[in-house]
Amino acid sequence: METQDKAVALKRMKWFAFALLIAAGALFALAKSRHDEGIWAWVSSFAEAAMVGALADWFAVVALFRHPLGVPIPHTAILPANKARVGDNLAAFVRDRFLGTDALVARVNAFDPASRLSLWLAEPKNAELLGKKAVTAVGQLLSFADDDRIKTMLHDTLRRRADQFDLAGAAGGVLASLTSDRRHQLLLDEGLAQMAAWLDKPEVQEMLAARIVAVAGEEYPKLVGMLGFVGLNAEDLGSKFAAGLVRGANQWLHDVSSDPEHERRLAFDAAVARFVERLRTDPAFKARIDEHKREWLERPELRDYVNGLWDEFVAWLDADIRRPDSALHMKVVAMAGGFASALGNDPALRDSINEHMRDALKALAPELRDGIAKHIAATVKQWDDATLVRDVELNIGRDLQFIRVNGTLVGGAVGILIHAVTALL
Repeated sequence: METQDKAVALKRMKWFAFALLIAAGALFALAKSRHDEGIWAWVSSFAEAAMVGALADWFAVVALFRHPLGVPIPHTAILPANKARVGDNLAAFVRDRFLGTDALVARVNAFDPASRLSLWLAEPKNAELLGKKAVTAVGQLLSFADDDRIKTMLHDTLRRRADQFDLAGAAGGVLASLTSDRRHQLLLDEGLAQMAAWLDKPEVQEMLAARIVAVAGEEYPKLVGMLGFVGLNAEDLGSKFAAGLVRGANQWLHDVSSDPEHERRLAFDAAVARFVERLRTDPAFKARIDEHKREWLERPELRDYVNGLWDEFVAWLDADIRRPDSALHMKVVAMAGGFASALGNDPALRDSINEHMRDALKALAPELRDGIAKHIAATVKQWDDATLVRDVELNIGRDLQFIRVNGTLVGGAVGILIHAVTALL
């Protein structure tokens, strides 16, 4: 019921109770004009007692909210005079009667939220509504987001986490795992095979020969000239030398590849082991790596990269939520349907969700109930007297007027009873 309707109903009941009082007064005056003869004696007794009852109950009802007729009679205006105590008692009543932990848990058990959620999400229109609300919420979040602050936060977070990361130790651990059981030798074998295949190509041999002749001509021009003087072709000599170099190199690569204990393999093992050990244990080496890491973290390119990632993400998200076929919307709808199906077909999952909700409620209930009780008490205490009286009277004043009505009628009935007893005696 709206406030205006409540005010009208209260006023109507007040006039009705007052009209009964006037009627009782009129009956009393009429009976007295007949000198209480015959039946008028009974009417007089009824009217007199009815007026007493009506006035007494009017006083009681009015005294609850204000001083009757404005006279500061003791123990009147009870509600505003005891506002603090009323607020505390009301808060305690709500807390103990409605917010008890056992009562709340019992309500959760009876409500079975997991099953109700499953049924609600199973309705396509509800899943669609959830998707629309999610898209709307994301759009509002984007409009309120402070891009500069978010970018700064992301950059600072990335830099702080990376600064705390032991890059040298992690790299040493990864390399140690990768080189266990001499797995790094596979890389060496692959490298040797690639090198041999490269050196075996005719165009590579020609390139090497040309390069050798060119370098020899630049570095040792006199020697090359002497070769021509004695009748030797420098280019043929370079080609033959390159071919011999390739054959020698291929043979050496073959020897290393075929011999697991070749000195070059052992040297490679030792070099890798030393490098891994330095990564894991050498403070100076780790400090150098950390220094380079911090220098990289301070480079403006990192901030530009983070800013670009955020801008691209926001642009994609904004474009997606504006489309009728939003991927985010469809994803939320699909997830809602899948979750509803899982809940509907898995009693254990429903029981688990309900159990978690009960546990969470048990943990939160004491703090929640005390917080609500304090809020109720504080709110009542902060009300001014006029507001308190107006709100309470609007909500329960109409029902209190029935006290005046009952007082008038019951008082009149008691008056008749007293007159009957007096007559009999």
